[in-house]
Amino acid sequence: MGHLQKYSSTELLDALNKHYFEGTINISQADFSAKISIAYKECLETKYWLSLLKDTGYIEQKAFDSIYKDADEIGKILFSILKTTKINPQPTSN
Repeated sequence: MGHLQKYSSTELLDALNKHYFEGTINISQADFSAKISIAYKECLETKYWLSLLKDTGYIEQKAFDSIYKDADEIGKILFSILKTTKINPQPTSN
C-alpha cells in the first residue's frame, strides 16, 4: 500500500513539474498555455486516481487527505495561471 501512495504523489509531482518547466522556457504564450493546460489536466487525473485508491482501500484516509490537498492546491494555481494567460494574451509579433 505504501508503494502505491508514494508512486501516486511522485507521479503527480513529476508530471506537473515537467509540464510547468516546459511551459516556462522561452516559448510563445500559446505554447505556454498549452503546457499549463496539460499540467492542469494531469492534476485532475491524479485527483481522480487518488480518489479511486482511497475508495478501494489502497491508501488510508489520512494519506489521501494530505496528498489530495496538495494536488487540489496545485490545481488551483495552474487554473489561475490559465485564466490569467487567457485574460491577458500577449501580442504576437509578425
